Parts: sequence; C-alpha cells; structure tokens
Amino acid sequence: MKGQTVAGTSRPSLKRMAVAGLGAVAVLQAAVVIVLGVAAWLKRRHQRQGFPHPDFPATHVGENHLQLYSYGRELYDAMLAAIDSAHESIYLETFIWKGDAVGRAFKERLARKAQQGVDVYVIFDSFGNLVVPHAFKIFPPEIHTLEYRPIRRPWHVLDPRRYALDHRKLLVVDGRVGFIGGYNLGSLYATAWRDTHLRVDGRAAADLAQDFVSFWNDHGPPTARITRHYPRQFDALIVQRDNNALRLAFPIRDMYIAAIDRAEHHILLTNAYFIPDHILLASLKAAAERGVDVQVLLPWISNHTLADWLARGLFARCLQAGIRIFAYQAMIHAKTCTIDGQWSTIGTANLDRLSSVGNYETNVEIYSRDLAQQMQQLFAKDKENATEMTLARWEARPWYARMSEHLLAPLRVFA
Repeated sequence: MKGQTVAGTSRPSLKRMAVAGLGAVAVLQAAVVIVLGVAAWLKRRHQRQGFPHPDFPATHVGENHLQLYSYGRELYDAMLAAIDSAHESIYLETFIWKGDAVGRAFKERLARKAQQGVDVYVIFDSFGNLVVPHAFKIFPPEIHTLEYRPIRRPWHVLDPRRYALDHRKLLVVDGRVGFIGGYNLGSLYATAWRDTHLRVDGRAAADLAQDFVSFWNDHGPPTARITRHYPRQFDALIVQRDNNALRLAFPIRDMYIAAIDRAEHHILLTNAYFIPDHILLASLKAAAERGVDVQVLLPWISNHTLADWLARGLFARCLQAGIRIFAYQAMIHAKTCTIDGQWSTIGTANLDRLSSVGNYETNVEIYSRDLAQQMQQLFAKDKENATEMTLARWEARPWYARMSEHLLAPLRVFA
C-alpha cells in the first residue's frame, strides 16, 4: 500500500540524519585539530627563539612617565625592583603564574614585603593555572590571595557571565607605579616570547589600582575587602578601558572600532589571536579600502593551533580588501595597536570573541605622538622577524590547508 514501509524497517528521520551529520562533522573537526596540533608542535621545535627587541626611553604624557617593554626579562627585573621599593601596598594580578624560577622570584619578593608590613594582594586565575602544581599556589598567610574561580555556586552554571576568565595582567605599587600588558609570569615568557607591556609612573597608576581593588572586592572574601583608596583624576591623554563580564560591559572592542573608523593614514595592529568579529573586521576592511595603510602582525605558529587556523580562514578576505598581513616567525603574544602617529593602545585583550565579549580584560589607550612613534618603531622592528603574506602567496597554499580552514570556520564563534 502506498505510504507503507517494509516490515521491520523505518525511514530515518531528518532529525536523526542531521544529528548524525553534525556528529560526523564534529569528529572530523576534532581529527583535523589533532593533526594540525601535532604538526604545529613539530614546527615549534624548530622555531626561532631569538628576536629583536629595541630599548626605548621613557616618554612623558601629561603628568605621567610611560615606559615601553618588549622583552620579558627586562620587564620582570623592573617589576621586581618596583616590588622591592613598595612602602604601602602591592597589587599583583595575572592570568598565568608559572611555578618556575621567574614565578618563584615574584612569590619570594612578595612574601618578603608582606613580612615587612606592606599590604600585599595577589589575584590569579584558577583555570589559567590548572597545570601549575598545587603547592606553588599556596601563599604565606601574610599575602592576601584570591584564586579566581568564575563558578562558585551551583546556580552560576546557568549564568553566561560566570564563564568569564580573569585574563588581566597588572601590577600596581603604592598607587603610583603601574604595569599593564600581555606578559604573564613565567620563565618561558622571559626570553622566548615577544610581548608588550607598559609601565605607568604617575597619577594614572591610580586607575589601575582601583581596577584591582574593584575586582578584589567583587570576587574576594567579604571579610577581607580592600578599603585603601588612591585618588584618581580625569586624564584625556591616558584612558583605561576595562571589560567587566558581570556588568556586561565590553568597551575595549568599541574602542578599537572607534579608533579604526577615525584612521586616515595607517593602522599598525599586533595581536596574538587575530579572530575579529564581522563588525571589527568590516571596520579594518573599510579603512583599507579608503586608502589607510592597514598592517596586521600575528604569530604564524602560536601556542594555540586552533586559533592560528581560525585566523588564517580570514586571510583571503583581509588581503583582498588591501589589509597587509605579517606572519611573525616566533611566538608573539602582544595586544597592541597604534594609529596615525597619535593614538595607541596596550593591554591584555586579544582580538577574539573570548576577549571582546567574554573575559575580564584591561587596555589603556594613550594619546601621545612620542609613544606612538615608539610603537611604530617597535612594529617596524618586529617586521624584520616576520614574513609578509601576499595575496598571490596565500592563494597558492595547498588544497588541504584550504579544506582545514573551511572545516574549522564554524568554530570561530567559540574562539
């Protein structure tokens, strides 16, 4: 009879077919990620370790002195010296804090200052330090410690805001000396990774201090609130931008878009994980199409293989729009941009979804021709260790690379 099926069989439903198809795609994606990860690991073993890192003098921006760092060892020495000079308070916040020689040096110096009576507070992200030995994460009682865990109550799993990580890296001493940028704490970052950090000496450091205090008081124990306050002031030349997941406030992305839309001459952007959303990407493409020299520098092989391939899936669109792409031949972890010799930003936020509308992040934007000139010089020096990816070169890539990009593209929404 019409419409009947043979006994013992049934027509597979569209729903089951769709689920099976999605499952097959997911398995294939996982296999591709594993293969690419192994290939990247093998290439990293032969990746260049050294890289050029110029020294810059301090610049004066209003009432503040700013110092740019592009080499971890020099930054760590300056941070440790600042810790040693503390008289009142030390606020240290980091996403990753390795239990190696560098990590131990910071822990020992902090403990020494705490024993001398300085108020020492530290925050580190629980997820970011999963592989760090538990013993290292136990601090002396004199040090106030917050291991940030986003989900602390069963009902937090139902709140998307609670999945944000604390991705910030900052140090503030006595409310007058502040450090902010991309460097985590660890021996690997001291010499093998290129990153960028900024030191702020002056009243603007009080904004970084308040940023730390607000996070501590929001997420730390109610019985150990920080009451110390360093006076702040409005400063049109140094503006701090903070992503706050609980408030659903993500101004760093908007800051980038506004600055890119105002560009007239050049945009020099360095980012470890370049996976911009369609609006931010459209702003970069529009800038290039109106004649702005848009240059993007990113690592060719980073520590996150999936992020590399998700970024490569955008290269064709960028290159066709006139955006120039430079592949750095070592690990570069910086999150910086400078525009038209006037505006710059340095901070902790990557150009991916996790940083744009997810994690806790901090960037500073600086209106200074002197600092912008240093940022341009640093970008030019980085390009000496990078290969430009032209459209002709990119279109000649192997078929399996194209296939991997297309297969992994749907994962961009999670990156």
